[in-house]
Amino acid sequence: MKWLGKQPLVVLFLVMILSIAAGCSSSAPSSANSAQPPASGTEGTGNSGNTGTTQPGETGSKGTGSDASSVNPKPSTPDKPVSESGAMTNLTAVRLIDPSAGWVGGNGWIARTDDGGKQWKMQYSGKDGIAQIFALNGQDAWASAVKADDASKRELLQTSDGGAHWSVVGPLPNAGFIHFMSKQEGFSANAYTTDGGKSWTTFGLPEHVVGDAYFHDKSNGWIVTAEDKKIYVKRTTDGGKSWNTVLTRDTEAFLNGTVIRSAGAQDAWVELIGDSGMSQTSYSLFHTADGGKNWQPVLANSTAGAGPAPGFPANYAGNKNEGSKPGDLYVVDPKVAFMGGYCPACDNPNTVGSTPDGGKTWVNGKQQLPGSSGAMLAMSDAKQGWLITKDATKPSVMYTTSDGGQNWTAVHTFDQPKS
Repeated sequence: MKWLGKQPLVVLFLVMILSIAAGCSSSAPSSANSAQPPASGTEGTGNSGNTGTTQPGETGSKGTGSDASSVNPKPSTPDKPVSESGAMTNLTAVRLIDPSAGWVGGNGWIARTDDGGKQWKMQYSGKDGIAQIFALNGQDAWASAVKADDASKRELLQTSDGGAHWSVVGPLPNAGFIHFMSKQEGFSANAYTTDGGKSWTTFGLPEHVVGDAYFHDKSNGWIVTAEDKKIYVKRTTDGGKSWNTVLTRDTEAFLNGTVIRSAGAQDAWVELIGDSGMSQTSYSLFHTADGGKNWQPVLANSTAGAGPAPGFPANYAGNKNEGSKPGDLYVVDPKVAFMGGYCPACDNPNTVGSTPDGGKTWVNGKQQLPGSSGAMLAMSDAKQGWLITKDATKPSVMYTTSDGGQNWTAVHTFDQPKS
C-alpha cells in the first residue's frame, strides 16, 4: 500500500523523461530538408520577385565593367545532372564566362555549368523562350526572352549573382543582339540603356538599312544599306547623328541580311547574307581594324544553288568557309574570329573555320559534326570554346575545343527532344 501511494510520483517522473526525449528529437533538423534551398517567386512578369528556382548556379567583346564577385556570393558547383531536376531540350542560346563556366538556354529555361559542361544546374524556368544570353562576367548576365503569347515581343531577364536568381527587368525595344559594357550601360541593335535595361533610347538610322545596327559604344556604330545593286557599309562616331559610308561594293546578289560584330571602337566584322536555293545560302565576310579606312575581304562563299556571294562577282576566288550555309559568327578580338558552316545535305553537317590574322587567311577545321538543325558556337579565346549541336529528333551534344576549333571533343549529351 505504501508503494501504491508513491505510484503517481513515479508515473509523473517517467512522463517528464519521455517529454524531454521527444523535445530533443523534434529540435534536430532533418538533413534532407536542410540541404534543399527554399522555393522562390512565381513565374510572373513583374519587375519584382524571382522567376524559377533559387538553385545557384562575352560577348561581342569581353565585358569591361567591374567584376561583381567581391560583393555577390559565388555560385555553387553543380552537384547533380540537371536531367534529374528538369529536361534540357530545344537549346536556343549559349554564352561562355570562361572555358569551364557558362550558360545555355532553351524553350523556357536557363542552366549553368561550372565544370566545363559535364554537369548542369537548372537556374530559371518560365513560359518564355530564351533567344540570347549575354555575360559581362561570372556574376552579371542578361537574357532575351521571347514572349510565349506574342512572339513579336521580348523581355530582358537579369542576374547579378551568377544566375542564382533571375528577374525580369522590362521589355526589350527590339530583337537585336544585346551586349553590355557595364552593369548599367548596354545595347540592343540601335537602342541604348544607361540603367541596366529598365529604359531605352534609340539612335537615328538612315533609310535602306538591311539587318540590325551594331553599336560598340554610345558613339561608335555600324550599319549596312543596300540600293541599286550596291552595298554600303556606314559608320557613325557621334551616336547616330550622322553616318559616313566607309565601304561600297557592287553586287550581283540581292542582300537578304547582315550580321555585324565588333571587338573595339575601330573594329568591325560585317557578314553579308545573299540568296538561298537548293539548301544553299551565299554569303561574304569583311573586316576592318581601323574604323573603315581599310577593309579585308575574309570570306566569299558563292554557291551553285544560291549564286555569287554579296559584294563579289560570280567568278571571284577567295577564302571560303566549309558548308553550304553560314553558321554562327563569333569574334574574339581584332585578329581572331570564328564562323560555323552548315550543310543540310551532309551526313555530318556542322563545321567551324577561323582566321588568326584579321581575315588575311582562313583555316577550316578538321571535323564534321552531326546535328540536323545546325549548331551554336561560343569561344572563350583564340583556342578554347564550345560548340553545341541542335537536332529536331536527337539530343543536342556539347563539344569543346582547345586548339582553336581544329578538333572537338564531346563532353555532354543533353536530354531527348520532346515529340
